[in-house]
Amino acid sequence: MSQTLLEEKVPTASQRALCVDLDGTLVKSDTLVDSLLLLVRTNPLAALRVPFWLKGGKAALKARVCSQVQLDAAHLPYNRGLLEFLILQHSQGRKLYLTTGADGSLARQIATHLGIFEDVLASDGATNLTGHNKLQSLQQRFAGEGFDYIGNARPDLPLLSHSGEAMVANPDHALQGLLKKHNVPVAHRFDDRAPFSKTFLKTIRLHQWAKNVLIFVPVLLAHALRLSLIGDAVVAFLCFSLCASATYIVNDLLDIEADRHHPKKRNRPFAAGDLSPAAGVAISLSFLLLAFAGAALLPRGFVGWLFTYLITTLCYSLYLKRVVLVDVILLSGLYTLRMLAGGAATHVAFSPWLAALSVFLFLSLAMVKRFSELQNIRAQGNVLSNGRGYLLVDIEQLRSFGTASAYAAVVVFALYINGKDVVELYHHPTRMWLMTPLMILWLSRVWLLASRGELNEDPVIFAVTDRMSLLIGAAIAIIAVLAAF
Repeated sequence: MSQTLLEEKVPTASQRALCVDLDGTLVKSDTLVDSLLLLVRTNPLAALRVPFWLKGGKAALKARVCSQVQLDAAHLPYNRGLLEFLILQHSQGRKLYLTTGADGSLARQIATHLGIFEDVLASDGATNLTGHNKLQSLQQRFAGEGFDYIGNARPDLPLLSHSGEAMVANPDHALQGLLKKHNVPVAHRFDDRAPFSKTFLKTIRLHQWAKNVLIFVPVLLAHALRLSLIGDAVVAFLCFSLCASATYIVNDLLDIEADRHHPKKRNRPFAAGDLSPAAGVAISLSFLLLAFAGAALLPRGFVGWLFTYLITTLCYSLYLKRVVLVDVILLSGLYTLRMLAGGAATHVAFSPWLAALSVFLFLSLAMVKRFSELQNIRAQGNVLSNGRGYLLVDIEQLRSFGTASAYAAVVVFALYINGKDVVELYHHPTRMWLMTPLMILWLSRVWLLASRGELNEDPVIFAVTDRMSLLIGAAIAIIAVLAAF
């Protein structure tokens, strides 16, 4: 009889409150960091006041940041396995509580969106509800009843140690070691992050390094195939690739919130919560150091072009990519800059005709990228813009601009192969004319597929994965060899 009474007094797991941490647990990212990055992008002047807000304490900082910007609860990177478990627990009548160090305004917004939480316990501008502060709050709230807890990081250790059942979601290495050290059994584990190696390669956008092959163009077209020059070009290629990856990371960090609303970009590592912004900053800085260390081995002119590329791409990420037409002109200029940098790295002169060709060619490809984005938005039934200032009504105008630029590139190429430089460098310069119809074929095909909605939004990915594009590229290379010898 006494045993029965004792069993009735001790709540079972299904009767105990289930308390769920937010940052890194229910949501794979840190909402404070995400909010700070959104603040930097949308209101840089307000972001400068962050150190002064921090003087009032971390809870005050969270409240001030949340008063400036608001994350969209519907598009946060939720831990899907954990969320499904919580929905099941809720459907079985269990009481769930969102217990987080995030500011209460954001926590309540998330709880309202999900609709499964009994109540929210969060930071309130005065008390930062993490670690022992959170433990004290839960012990007061559930005195004599006990609670189960789901966390992910070292500050959650005291809560996991005092919970009826300890559960973790994507736990960091520090927490795993501490749980083992203190003999805290883990009842459930919810891991859904991609392997770091795969995430790392996605983060640095390795496929985008293909753009930097343009650095070899001056050496190849000048037929300056000496081993020393090829070696310099390889170093320049690696420097530009590392620098480009570093700037892609900065761009992705600033675009986290916007990317989460995009059907494809939401799978990028930072937007998906698979890699922390802190890790991204570390990778970006490391790559920049390596890039400029390598550039120090090359002529100063190359260092100048690399620095120009860095500053220009940062300006693009911070602001210029949202300025209509300026963005595409700038993108085409960055392609030309790669060729100029290749010439500077190898002391090979770069033809003004080739510079003009690259401007028109890559302006067309930048236009087709924006055109494809708008095509996809229209196909999904969205009504206004792509977030870059372009509207759906701009589709036809972009098509006109882009195709005109494509054929201007062909005309410039025709003028180039009639020039003195080509006659001097090639034994059979007239054979170069065979490249012209191939250029027309490829550019026309790109725009035709884009108009049908069949083109990937990134023409670079299309060019290196499309079989017809690869065949055309191989044919152009063969013609160049036949013309040279």
